Amino acid sequence: MLTVGGLLGLALQTPIGAAIDATRAKRGVIVAALAVTAISAVAIAMAPVLVANSLMAIAGDVLGPAVASLTLGLFKPQELARRIGRNSAFDHGGNVIIALVAGGVGWMLGQRSVFLLAPFFAALAAAAVLSIPDRAIDHQRARGADSLEGSAQDVRGWSVLLECRPLVTFACCAMLFHFANAPLLPLVGQKLALAYPEFATAMMSSCIVAAQLVMLPIALFVGLTADRLGRSRFCWRASPSSRSEPCSTRSPITARG
Repeated sequence: MLTVGGLLGLALQTPIGAAIDATRAKRGVIVAALAVTAISAVAIAMAPVLVANSLMAIAGDVLGPAVASLTLGLFKPQELARRIGRNSAFDHGGNVIIALVAGGVGWMLGQRSVFLLAPFFAALAAAAVLSIPDRAIDHQRARGADSLEGSAQDVRGWSVLLECRPLVTFACCAMLFHFANAPLLPLVGQKLALAYPEFATAMMSSCIVAAQLVMLPIALFVGLTADRLGRSRFCWRASPSSRSEPCSTRSPITARG
């Protein structure tokens, strides 16, 4: 079930990102993804099904790029690294709190009750998103274009996904990282649950808390130092006039909607 959900999310991630670039209803997209997550979690609690697990995986793929696009629409590109690091720190901190709450609820009320927490936290997240005024979002900048509403924009097409060599290299590195790392936490949690079935939820929560506590300070560090240490020196892409040219400060992966 996890494999099917993961493969669906992987296959749909790029078109989902393009759709988020094209739409001006970014807040609505996030709220819809939260609703799907909440409904799927309740469905899994009642009777674990492949469809609910797959929908939850797809909704998770919506939230990441949608929040990143919303952030770029609210802040200038030169502020993006710091803000993304801050977002990630809050993400990891929230995961710690939710894992502790889920561990306690699962230990006292049973493992299925953990899934029933999803609608509550989804409602809180939706309220936070809707508190952002839509007029505060620059939708042109949110898709990586110049912040000039109503004028012609230099928005790259799908070919940039293959033309930008550093982007291809980064994608390969990310793929290898996930092959090596992504399955480990669920597998460790499953082994601990089998060894200590009476503490299964608490064991899984402990694994999540440990991982998130490591990533939280790293997210803050990267956000604060990425621009100062200089990532632009590694960012080059092919151009018709020369073999390569520096990538702009705009997102190099923006695709036409």
